[in-house]
Amino acid sequence: MKQLFFVAVGVVIGFVAAQRVSRTPSAAHLLAQVDARAKAFTGAVAEGYRSREAELRPNGHTPT
Repeated sequence: MKQLFFVAVGVVIGFVAAQRVSRTPSAAHLLAQVDARAKAFTGAVAEGYRSREAELRPNGHTPT
């Protein structure tokens, strides 16, 4: 229970810090870059997953 409390406190502190930092133009630009890179990474992971799945199931057959 103590660990959950510290995780929650860390999330709140991170949220407050991000809100305060994002008010400055340079920080907003930095956060936009981080967001774009994170989206590109998740897109690449998803594309790799779909590609590998297509290799394993060439007929498009999905198990039921």
